[in-house]
Amino acid sequence: MKTPITELLGCEFPILAFSHCRDVVAAVSRAGGFGVLGAVAHSPEQLEIDLAWIDAEVGSRPYGVDLLLPQKYVGATEGGLDRDELRQLLPPAHQAFVDDILQRFGVPDLPEGERPRGMSMNVSPAGYEPLLDIAFAHPIRLIASALGPPPADVIDRARAANVKVAALAGTTAHAVKHAEAGADIIVAQGSEAGGHTGEVGTMVLVPEVVDAVSPVPVLAAGGIASGRHMAAAMALGAAGIWTGSVWLTTAEAETEPVVKQKFLAATSSDTVRSRSITGKPARMLRTPWTDEWEREDSPKPLPMPLQPLLVGAALNRINRSATTPGSGAHELATYFVGQVVGSINTVRPADRVVLQIVEEFIDTLTALSGHLDV
Repeated sequence: MKTPITELLGCEFPILAFSHCRDVVAAVSRAGGFGVLGAVAHSPEQLEIDLAWIDAEVGSRPYGVDLLLPQKYVGATEGGLDRDELRQLLPPAHQAFVDDILQRFGVPDLPEGERPRGMSMNVSPAGYEPLLDIAFAHPIRLIASALGPPPADVIDRARAANVKVAALAGTTAHAVKHAEAGADIIVAQGSEAGGHTGEVGTMVLVPEVVDAVSPVPVLAAGGIASGRHMAAAMALGAAGIWTGSVWLTTAEAETEPVVKQKFLAATSSDTVRSRSITGKPARMLRTPWTDEWEREDSPKPLPMPLQPLLVGAALNRINRSATTPGSGAHELATYFVGQVVGSINTVRPADRVVLQIVEEFIDTLTALSGHLDV
Protein backbone atom coordinates (compact mmCIF):
# COMPACT_ATOMS: atom_id res chain seq x y z
CA MET A 1 0.00 0.00 0.00
CA LYS A 2 1.09 3.57 -0.62
CA THR A 3 -0.18 6.48 1.47
CA PRO A 4 1.53 9.55 2.98
CA ILE A 5 1.93 7.49 6.17
CA THR A 6 3.73 4.57 4.56
CA GLU A 7 6.01 7.01 2.76
CA LEU A 8 6.78 8.97 5.94
CA LEU A 9 7.36 5.97 8.17
CA GLY A 10 8.67 3.34 5.76
CA CYS A 11 6.10 0.68 6.66
CA GLU A 12 4.24 -1.57 4.23
CA PHE A 13 0.76 -0.94 5.64
CA PRO A 14 -0.53 2.29 7.26
CA ILE A 15 -1.58 0.37 10.36
CA LEU A 16 -0.07 1.78 13.55
CA ALA A 17 -0.39 -0.40 16.64
CA PHE A 18 -0.06 1.21 20.06
CA SER A 19 0.85 -1.25 22.82
CA HIS A 20 2.65 -1.33 26.14
CA CYS A 21 3.89 -4.79 25.16
CA ARG A 22 7.14 -5.04 23.24
CA ASP A 23 6.09 -8.43 21.81
CA VAL A 24 3.06 -6.86 20.12
CA VAL A 25 5.12 -3.94 18.80
CA ALA A 26 7.69 -6.26 17.23
CA ALA A 27 5.10 -8.65 15.79
CA VAL A 28 3.15 -5.84 14.11
CA SER A 29 6.26 -4.26 12.60
CA ARG A 30 7.49 -7.62 11.31
CA ALA A 31 4.09 -8.15 9.67
CA GLY A 32 4.35 -4.89 7.72
CA GLY A 33 2.52 -2.57 10.10
CA PHE A 34 4.09 -0.07 12.49
CA GLY A 35 4.36 -0.91 16.19
CA VAL A 36 4.41 1.92 18.73
CA LEU A 37 5.62 1.16 22.27
CA GLY A 38 3.76 3.01 25.03
CA ALA A 39 6.58 3.97 27.38
CA VAL A 40 5.13 6.46 29.87
CA ALA A 41 5.41 3.96 32.74
CA HIS A 42 8.85 2.65 31.75
CA SER A 43 11.98 3.41 33.71
CA PRO A 44 14.94 4.39 31.53
CA GLU A 45 16.52 1.04 32.34
CA GLN A 46 13.46 -0.94 31.29
CA LEU A 47 13.00 1.12 28.13
CA GLU A 48 16.60 0.39 27.11
CA ILE A 49 15.98 -3.32 27.61
CA ASP A 50 12.75 -3.29 25.62
CA LEU A 51 14.04 -1.20 22.71
CA ALA A 52 17.20 -3.28 22.40
CA TRP A 53 14.99 -6.38 22.26
CA ILE A 54 12.72 -4.80 19.63
CA ASP A 55 15.75 -3.80 17.54
CA ALA A 56 16.92 -7.40 17.49
CA GLU A 57 13.46 -8.70 16.63
CA VAL A 58 12.46 -6.32 13.82
CA GLY A 59 15.77 -5.82 12.02
CA SER A 60 15.28 -2.91 9.65
CA ARG A 61 11.50 -2.79 10.10
CA PRO A 62 10.27 0.55 11.51
CA TYR A 63 8.71 1.20 14.92
CA GLY A 64 8.10 4.11 17.28
CA VAL A 65 7.69 5.20 20.91
CA ASP A 66 4.72 6.91 22.57
CA LEU A 67 4.99 9.21 25.61
CA LEU A 68 2.61 11.47 27.54
CA LEU A 69 3.74 15.09 27.20
CA PRO A 70 0.90 17.08 28.84
CA GLN A 71 1.12 20.79 29.51
CA LYS A 72 -1.13 20.61 32.59
CA TYR A 73 -0.35 18.37 35.54
CA VAL A 74 0.36 18.77 39.23
CA GLY A 75 3.81 20.31 39.60
CA ALA A 76 3.98 21.64 36.05
CA THR A 77 4.83 25.16 37.20
CA GLU A 78 7.74 23.77 39.23
CA GLY A 79 8.99 21.69 36.30
CA GLY A 80 7.76 18.52 37.95
CA LEU A 81 7.88 17.10 41.48
CA ASP A 82 9.60 13.90 42.55
CA ARG A 83 7.68 10.94 43.94
CA ASP A 84 8.21 11.86 47.60
CA GLU A 85 7.04 15.43 46.99
CA LEU A 86 3.96 14.15 45.19
CA ARG A 87 3.16 11.69 47.97
CA GLN A 88 2.98 14.58 50.40
CA LEU A 89 0.09 15.95 48.33
CA LEU A 90 -2.07 12.81 48.59
CA PRO A 91 -5.10 13.53 50.82
CA PRO A 92 -5.47 10.99 53.65
CA ALA A 93 -9.20 10.75 52.87
CA HIS A 94 -8.45 9.50 49.37
CA GLN A 95 -6.08 6.84 50.67
CA ALA A 96 -8.71 5.77 53.19
CA PHE A 97 -11.26 5.49 50.37
CA VAL A 98 -8.97 3.23 48.33
CA ASP A 99 -8.18 1.12 51.38
CA ASP A 100 -11.90 0.76 52.09
CA ILE A 101 -12.56 -0.54 48.55
CA LEU A 102 -9.88 -3.17 48.95
CA GLN A 103 -11.22 -4.22 52.34
CA ARG A 104 -14.87 -4.42 51.28
CA PHE A 105 -14.02 -6.51 48.23
CA GLY A 106 -11.75 -8.80 50.18
CA VAL A 107 -8.58 -8.06 48.24
CA PRO A 108 -5.71 -9.72 50.14
CA ASP A 109 -2.37 -8.13 50.87
CA LEU A 110 0.56 -9.05 48.67
CA PRO A 111 2.57 -12.06 49.76
CA GLU A 112 5.08 -11.31 52.49
CA GLY A 113 8.24 -9.79 51.08
CA GLU A 114 6.65 -8.76 47.77
CA ARG A 115 6.61 -5.01 47.25
CA PRO A 116 3.82 -3.35 45.25
CA ARG A 117 4.91 -2.22 41.80
CA GLY A 118 2.82 0.92 42.04
CA MET A 119 2.36 3.12 38.99
CA SER A 120 4.57 5.89 37.72
CA MET A 121 3.76 8.28 34.90
CA ASN A 122 6.72 10.19 33.53
CA VAL A 123 4.81 13.28 32.43
CA SER A 124 7.23 16.05 33.47
CA PRO A 125 10.37 16.95 31.53
CA ALA A 126 12.44 15.47 34.35
CA GLY A 127 10.52 12.23 33.88
CA TYR A 128 10.31 11.93 30.11
CA GLU A 129 13.64 13.44 29.01
CA PRO A 130 15.65 10.40 30.20
CA LEU A 131 13.22 8.26 28.21
CA LEU A 132 13.79 10.43 25.15
CA ASP A 133 17.54 10.00 25.59
CA ILE A 134 17.05 6.23 25.44
CA ALA A 135 14.57 6.35 22.56
CA PHE A 136 16.74 8.55 20.34
CA ALA A 137 19.69 6.22 20.91
CA HIS A 138 17.75 3.56 18.99
CA PRO A 139 16.62 3.53 15.33
CA ILE A 140 13.06 4.67 16.06
CA ARG A 141 11.08 6.30 13.24
CA LEU A 142 8.42 8.05 15.33
CA ILE A 143 7.85 9.82 18.65
CA ALA A 144 4.18 10.24 19.56
CA SER A 145 2.78 12.71 22.06
CA ALA A 146 -0.39 11.20 23.50
CA LEU A 147 -1.41 14.23 25.60
CA GLY A 148 -0.84 17.80 24.52
CA PRO A 149 1.11 19.37 21.67
CA PRO A 150 4.68 18.12 21.37
CA PRO A 151 7.10 20.57 23.04
CA ALA A 152 9.32 22.59 20.70
CA ASP A 153 12.52 21.03 22.05
CA VAL A 154 11.14 17.54 21.40
CA ILE A 155 10.28 18.47 17.81
CA ASP A 156 13.72 20.02 17.28
CA ARG A 157 15.40 16.92 18.64
CA ALA A 158 13.28 14.67 16.44
CA ARG A 159 14.07 16.72 13.35
CA ALA A 160 17.78 16.43 14.04
CA ALA A 161 17.44 12.65 14.35
CA ASN A 162 15.21 12.30 11.25
CA VAL A 163 12.40 11.02 13.48
CA LYS A 164 8.79 11.93 12.72
CA VAL A 165 6.50 13.37 15.39
CA ALA A 166 2.85 12.41 15.87
CA ALA A 167 0.36 14.01 18.23
CA LEU A 168 -3.02 12.71 19.34
CA ALA A 169 -6.01 15.05 19.30
CA GLY A 170 -9.57 14.64 20.53
CA THR A 171 -10.83 17.93 19.09
CA THR A 172 -10.20 19.83 15.89
CA ALA A 173 -8.86 22.80 17.84
CA HIS A 174 -6.25 20.60 19.49
CA ALA A 175 -5.32 19.08 16.14
CA VAL A 176 -4.68 22.55 14.71
CA LYS A 177 -2.45 23.42 17.68
CA HIS A 178 -0.48 20.23 17.18
CA ALA A 179 0.01 20.96 13.49
CA GLU A 180 1.06 24.54 14.22
CA ALA A 181 3.56 23.20 16.78
CA GLY A 182 5.18 21.19 13.99
CA ALA A 183 3.75 17.68 14.29
CA ASP A 184 4.32 15.59 11.15
CA ILE A 185 1.26 13.41 11.76
CA ILE A 186 -2.01 14.11 13.55
CA VAL A 187 -3.89 11.24 15.19
CA ALA A 188 -7.59 12.15 15.28
CA GLN A 189 -8.87 10.04 18.15
CA GLY A 190 -12.60 9.72 18.65
CA SER A 191 -14.39 9.18 21.94
CA GLU A 192 -14.83 5.46 21.20
CA ALA A 193 -11.11 4.92 21.79
CA GLY A 194 -9.57 3.28 24.81
CA GLY A 195 -7.35 5.27 27.14
CA HIS A 196 -7.31 9.08 27.22
CA THR A 197 -10.00 10.38 24.93
CA GLY A 198 -12.33 13.30 24.38
CA GLU A 199 -16.05 13.45 23.69
CA VAL A 200 -16.29 13.74 19.87
CA GLY A 201 -16.93 10.55 17.88
CA THR A 202 -14.49 9.27 15.27
CA MET A 203 -16.93 9.60 12.35
CA VAL A 204 -17.33 13.33 13.05
CA LEU A 205 -13.80 14.11 14.20
CA VAL A 206 -11.68 12.58 11.44
CA PRO A 207 -12.99 14.53 8.42
CA GLU A 208 -13.00 17.75 10.45
CA VAL A 209 -9.36 17.26 11.37
CA VAL A 210 -8.38 16.20 7.84
CA ASP A 211 -9.81 19.44 6.45
CA ALA A 212 -8.36 21.58 9.24
CA VAL A 213 -4.72 20.42 9.12
CA SER A 214 -4.23 19.58 5.44
CA PRO A 215 -1.68 18.78 4.04
CA VAL A 216 -0.48 17.20 7.31
CA PRO A 217 -1.49 13.52 7.12
CA VAL A 218 -4.06 12.22 9.60
CA LEU A 219 -4.43 8.84 11.26
CA ALA A 220 -7.90 7.82 12.38
CA ALA A 221 -8.22 6.35 15.87
CA GLY A 222 -11.10 5.16 18.01
CA GLY A 223 -13.30 2.15 17.28
CA ILE A 224 -10.94 0.70 14.67
CA ALA A 225 -10.17 -3.02 14.75
CA SER A 226 -10.95 -4.42 11.30
CA GLY A 227 -10.49 -3.91 7.59
CA ARG A 228 -13.99 -2.47 7.31
CA HIS A 229 -13.10 0.10 9.95
CA MET A 230 -9.91 0.91 8.05
CA ALA A 231 -11.82 1.38 4.79
CA ALA A 232 -14.23 3.75 6.53
CA ALA A 233 -11.33 5.71 8.01
CA MET A 234 -9.65 6.08 4.64
CA ALA A 235 -12.95 7.14 3.09
CA LEU A 236 -13.11 9.93 5.68
CA GLY A 237 -9.75 11.21 4.44
CA ALA A 238 -7.35 9.52 6.83
CA ALA A 239 -4.02 8.30 5.46
CA GLY A 240 -3.97 5.35 7.85
CA ILE A 241 -5.17 4.07 11.21
CA TRP A 242 -3.97 4.18 14.81
CA THR A 243 -5.14 1.13 16.74
CA GLY A 244 -4.90 0.03 20.36
CA SER A 245 -7.71 -2.09 21.79
CA VAL A 246 -7.49 -4.80 19.14
CA TRP A 247 -4.02 -5.79 20.37
CA LEU A 248 -5.07 -6.28 24.00
CA THR A 249 -6.45 -9.77 23.36
CA THR A 250 -3.71 -10.96 21.02
CA ALA A 251 -1.63 -13.97 21.97
CA GLU A 252 1.39 -11.75 22.71
CA ALA A 253 -0.43 -9.09 24.77
CA GLU A 254 0.68 -8.26 28.30
CA THR A 255 -2.95 -7.93 29.43
CA GLU A 256 -3.68 -9.63 32.75
CA PRO A 257 -5.34 -13.01 31.98
CA VAL A 258 -8.46 -12.15 34.02
CA VAL A 259 -8.88 -8.83 32.23
CA LYS A 260 -8.26 -10.44 28.84
CA GLN A 261 -11.12 -12.85 29.50
CA LYS A 262 -13.34 -9.93 30.50
CA PHE A 263 -12.50 -8.19 27.24
CA LEU A 264 -13.38 -11.28 25.21
CA ALA A 265 -16.80 -11.44 26.89
CA ALA A 266 -17.55 -7.69 26.91
CA THR A 267 -20.00 -5.79 24.73
CA SER A 268 -19.55 -2.33 23.27
CA SER A 269 -21.69 -0.97 26.14
CA ASP A 270 -19.32 -2.23 28.84
CA THR A 271 -16.84 0.66 28.81
CA VAL A 272 -16.85 4.03 30.54
CA ARG A 273 -14.75 7.20 30.50
CA SER A 274 -13.28 7.42 33.99
CA ARG A 275 -10.62 9.42 35.80
CA SER A 276 -10.17 6.67 38.38
CA ILE A 277 -6.73 5.47 37.20
CA THR A 278 -4.81 8.37 35.64
CA GLY A 279 -6.70 11.44 36.84
CA LYS A 280 -7.69 12.37 33.26
CA PRO A 281 -10.73 10.98 31.41
CA ALA A 282 -9.77 7.60 29.98
CA ARG A 283 -12.03 4.91 28.53
CA MET A 284 -11.77 1.55 30.25
CA LEU A 285 -13.80 -1.52 31.07
CA ARG A 286 -16.57 -0.67 33.49
CA THR A 287 -16.27 -2.68 36.71
CA PRO A 288 -17.09 -2.07 40.39
CA TRP A 289 -13.75 -0.21 40.54
CA THR A 290 -14.99 2.51 38.19
CA ASP A 291 -18.46 2.44 39.79
CA GLU A 292 -16.97 3.09 43.24
CA TRP A 293 -15.37 6.30 41.99
CA GLU A 294 -18.69 7.46 40.51
CA ARG A 295 -20.65 7.23 43.76
CA GLU A 296 -22.05 10.55 45.00
CA ASP A 297 -20.24 10.17 48.32
CA SER A 298 -16.92 9.24 46.75
CA PRO A 299 -13.99 11.66 46.60
CA LYS A 300 -13.22 13.11 43.21
CA PRO A 301 -10.22 11.52 41.45
CA LEU A 302 -7.04 13.50 41.86
CA PRO A 303 -5.33 15.23 38.93
CA MET A 304 -2.42 13.63 37.06
CA PRO A 305 0.03 12.37 38.27
CA LEU A 306 -1.43 12.14 41.81
CA GLN A 307 -4.21 9.69 40.94
CA PRO A 308 -1.94 6.99 39.48
CA LEU A 309 0.37 7.44 42.46
CA LEU A 310 -2.62 6.98 44.77
CA VAL A 311 -4.13 3.88 43.13
CA GLY A 312 -1.12 2.15 41.60
CA ALA A 313 -0.35 -0.14 44.52
CA ALA A 314 -4.06 -0.97 44.93
CA LEU A 315 -4.39 -1.95 41.27
CA ASN A 316 -1.27 -4.09 41.65
CA ARG A 317 -2.93 -5.94 44.54
CA ILE A 318 -6.16 -6.34 42.58
CA ASN A 319 -4.41 -7.84 39.55
CA ARG A 320 -2.21 -10.01 41.73
CA SER A 321 -5.25 -11.44 43.55
CA ALA A 322 -7.77 -11.59 40.69
CA THR A 323 -7.69 -15.40 40.64
CA THR A 324 -7.62 -15.87 44.43
CA PRO A 325 -10.68 -17.88 45.55
CA GLY A 326 -13.05 -15.84 47.72
CA SER A 327 -11.57 -12.49 46.71
CA GLY A 328 -13.56 -9.76 45.00
CA ALA A 329 -10.45 -8.68 43.14
CA HIS A 330 -11.81 -10.43 40.04
CA GLU A 331 -14.79 -8.07 40.03
CA LEU A 332 -12.66 -4.95 40.44
CA ALA A 333 -10.05 -5.77 37.78
CA THR A 334 -10.14 -3.39 34.82
CA TYR A 335 -7.96 -1.87 32.12
CA PHE A 336 -8.11 0.70 29.34
CA VAL A 337 -10.10 -0.41 26.30
CA GLY A 338 -12.33 1.14 23.66
CA GLN A 339 -15.92 0.47 22.69
CA VAL A 340 -14.72 -1.77 19.87
CA VAL A 341 -14.06 -4.39 22.56
CA GLY A 342 -17.56 -5.68 21.78
CA SER A 343 -16.35 -7.04 18.45
CA ILE A 344 -13.15 -8.58 19.80
CA ASN A 345 -13.96 -12.10 20.90
CA THR A 346 -11.03 -14.31 19.90
CA VAL A 347 -7.35 -14.58 20.76
CA ARG A 348 -5.19 -14.23 17.65
CA PRO A 349 -1.47 -13.73 16.99
CA ALA A 350 -0.70 -10.06 16.37
CA ASP A 351 0.76 -10.69 12.92
CA ARG A 352 -2.45 -12.46 11.90
CA VAL A 353 -4.48 -9.44 13.05
CA VAL A 354 -2.44 -7.22 10.72
CA LEU A 355 -2.98 -9.50 7.74
CA GLN A 356 -6.69 -9.92 8.46
CA ILE A 357 -7.15 -6.16 8.60
CA VAL A 358 -5.41 -5.80 5.24
CA GLU A 359 -7.35 -8.67 3.65
CA GLU A 360 -10.71 -7.32 4.84
CA PHE A 361 -9.75 -3.80 3.76
CA ILE A 362 -9.12 -5.04 0.22
CA ASP A 363 -12.33 -7.11 0.20
CA THR A 364 -14.32 -4.10 1.41
CA LEU A 365 -12.97 -1.82 -1.29
CA THR A 366 -13.68 -4.47 -3.92
CA ALA A 367 -17.24 -4.84 -2.69
CA LEU A 368 -17.78 -1.09 -2.70
CA SER A 369 -16.45 -0.74 -6.24
CA GLY A 370 -19.08 -3.24 -7.30
CA HIS A 371 -21.77 -0.71 -6.43
CA LEU A 372 -20.49 1.72 -9.05
CA ASP A 373 -22.29 1.68 -12.38
CA VAL A 374 -19.73 3.28 -14.66
